[in-house]
Amino acid sequence: MQARMKNPVTIIPAAMQPIQALAKAAHSQGVPEELLEMVHLRVSQINGCSFCVDAGLKNLRKLGEGDERIGLVSAWREAPHYTDAERAALELAEAATRLADRADAVSDAVWDAAADHFDERQLASILLLIAVTNLFNRLNAPIRQIAGTW
Repeated sequence: MQARMKNPVTIIPAAMQPIQALAKAAHSQGVPEELLEMVHLRVSQINGCSFCVDAGLKNLRKLGEGDERIGLVSAWREAPHYTDAERAALELAEAATRLADRADAVSDAVWDAAADHFDERQLASILLLIAVTNLFNRLNAPIRQIAGTW
């Protein structure tokens, strides 16, 4: 496999700093790093971004997550390894990534479940991370960015 082109942020380097600033801001509001990485992994799985899935797996391992919790993120609904807060964040991540799948992209039930576990700043953090991950996925998947490269 070979990438179709260089990553757009390497071609237009001025784009990388603002994207990294958004990611940094998303990580600054007290949401556990493990949870944010699980959200990143799940969004990347949905979008088929092998580069970001690989990065998410590696980051979760560095944070000390075990193989069961990492490997079952894609089946979080059926796996017993996640807290209610993690489930709410993963459900929000799925809904906010699959906006066109339903008329009410993020239902009140999904939103309320997340709001039961996270305050407004934490919700903002999770939403920013979902958006940044989707942005990276939409850059990496079309060019076929190779997992583990950069």
